[in-house]
Amino acid sequence: MIIIAGWLAVDPDARDAYLQTCVAVVEQARAAAGCLDFVLSADLVDAGRVNVHERWESEEALHAFRGSGPDEGQLAMIRDAEVLRYDISGVGPA
Repeated sequence: MIIIAGWLAVDPDARDAYLQTCVAVVEQARAAAGCLDFVLSADLVDAGRVNVHERWESEEALHAFRGSGPDEGQLAMIRDAEVLRYDISGVGPA
C-alpha cells in the first residue's frame, strides 16, 4: 500500500476557491482502480492549509491515475507544500 500525505499552503481567503477546483480531481481519484481513499480538506486550525491524504493499493494504481499534476490555476494558488509518499508493508487496526 502507498500513502501520500501532507499539506498545501494557500492564501486563507482563497482556500475555499482552491478546494472547489479540486472537486473533480477527488471524484476521479475515488473512481480510479486501486484508489482506497483520496481526501483534500480544509484544516480546522490553519485557514491557509489544505490537508492531503491518499491511499493506493499499488504503485501501478498510483501511476495510472497520476496525470501532470495540478493545473496552472491550482498551481498558482499554492504558496508552499509538503506532501510525502509512504510505502507501507503492513496494516492493522489503530
